[in-house]
Amino acid sequence: MSAGTQHLNWQRVIAAARSFVIHRSMDIENDGFTTVPGVISSLQCQELLERLGSGSEAGRRGLLALDAIAEFARSHRMMDIIRPYLHGTPLPVRAILFDKSPDANWLVPWHQDLTIAVREPKEACGFGPWSMKDSIPHVQPPVALLEQMITVRLHLDDAEGSNGALRVIPGSHRKGRLSPESIREIRNVTPEVLCCAKKGDALLMRPLILHASGKSTNRAHRRVLHIEYAGFALPGGLDWHPAA
Repeated sequence: MSAGTQHLNWQRVIAAARSFVIHRSMDIENDGFTTVPGVISSLQCQELLERLGSGSEAGRRGLLALDAIAEFARSHRMMDIIRPYLHGTPLPVRAILFDKSPDANWLVPWHQDLTIAVREPKEACGFGPWSMKDSIPHVQPPVALLEQMITVRLHLDDAEGSNGALRVIPGSHRKGRLSPESIREIRNVTPEVLCCAKKGDALLMRPLILHASGKSTNRAHRRVLHIEYAGFALPGGLDWHPAA
């Protein structure tokens, strides 16, 4: 494939889709998640993987440092999907590739996504504790900020129970930051949902929703481009990390 053809193919991936229709299978405000089928085609999934390049076996962090991924995350298609769920202009603030495969197979226990990536650590009211992930400062912000964020999990392969598709507990995002004891209690009384998806589908979810995934039991990849969005600036002199 020539460089010119590759460029044209990539432009198709990030092309505007202002008439794109969102099909909601769940109510994201009440349930904490929803699905959007057919965000990109199978061919565009492959082109996106080529742009991502090779990384560690389990995945790769800091993808907003890649111009192609940052451009895709800010594309009209992604903005149109995200905008209804944020109060302000959508801003991609972290991007990660997860690659569950026969060579990198793991399970993820029930948890909430509680940290954000910032440019540099600063003392700010309500923020903490702090940690470092791949040399990028991370911190737990106040719950009120996490409640205003949205995550897109773009499936670059089919996802089902046999290859570790995500499982969620509907409505758990409305209970704030949960202790291990509270997580166990919710698990005992609330049925989980398996989020099966086709290649090119997206799962939108609130960071505070309880989610987990099991090990893959087949030989297929389960690659997911995970992009987090916010519609606000950080308080207390903190800034979003530009290449998280």
